[in-house]
Amino acid sequence: MKGGYPLRIDFHTHVFPDKLAEKALTSISEHTGAPYFTNGTVADTDEKLKEWNVDSSVALHIATNPKQQYNVNTWAAEIQTEKRFCFGSIHPDAPDALSELERIKTLGLYGVKLHPYFQSFNIDDKKMFPIYDCISSLKLPLLLHVGFDPSYPGATEGVPQRLITVLENFPHLTMIAAHMGGLGCYQEAQTYLLGKPIYIDTAIASQFLTPELFHHMVSKHDSQRILFGSDCPWSPSLDEAKLIEQSNLSSEQLESIFYKNAQRVLHIQKIGKL
Repeated sequence: MKGGYPLRIDFHTHVFPDKLAEKALTSISEHTGAPYFTNGTVADTDEKLKEWNVDSSVALHIATNPKQQYNVNTWAAEIQTEKRFCFGSIHPDAPDALSELERIKTLGLYGVKLHPYFQSFNIDDKKMFPIYDCISSLKLPLLLHVGFDPSYPGATEGVPQRLITVLENFPHLTMIAAHMGGLGCYQEAQTYLLGKPIYIDTAIASQFLTPELFHHMVSKHDSQRILFGSDCPWSPSLDEAKLIEQSNLSSEQLESIFYKNAQRVLHIQKIGKL
């Protein structure tokens, strides 16, 4: 415990190269109307996370077109440290997607991030199955954006029920459904995902859930399969931490959610400090 609080690994953060950060945040904010709480750079994000009592973080990267994946993963490896664990990405339409997954493993990245809306695929599309199979064989965790996305109103490529087929076909794949299993569709997340062998993270949950509903979802799922995450820069880590701490959970549950589950997923023992 640190100052009366568990250690904290923020499992859902985003950073950008210095020369791209302002453009990336401005563009996303214009499409979604969402404010941002860092300037998107590695240095500023580290400073803010430290202010928000975060000890270590997971930086999630996304290849939004097939030509990006090599550079995205190269940069992720360059910024990775003992306090910042990076997930790489491939684009499903890239002809070398499977070999790039192998390179993600070789680079020492900790997992794979995919986004059904930004990358234009249905989560349960069979064209994704070779990708899921490869990720599973490499023993890398897969984090998926699940639920709706404010940039794509009405689109359903990432709704929770699409994960059922994937879970059934890839039982050994360590999968993380971001946003409490379904951004903007928490009832569907409860119906289709809670209680299943899947991790969920708490990214921007503070903007949508009450402590009572969060406690209910933890009880229905399993505190051993919930990961503290903020979606920084779109939500400050303190907000998600406050939601979790106000949800009447035991100290053992808090420790699991804030850092022990992340350690298990990432296969790490030592937590670096920001």
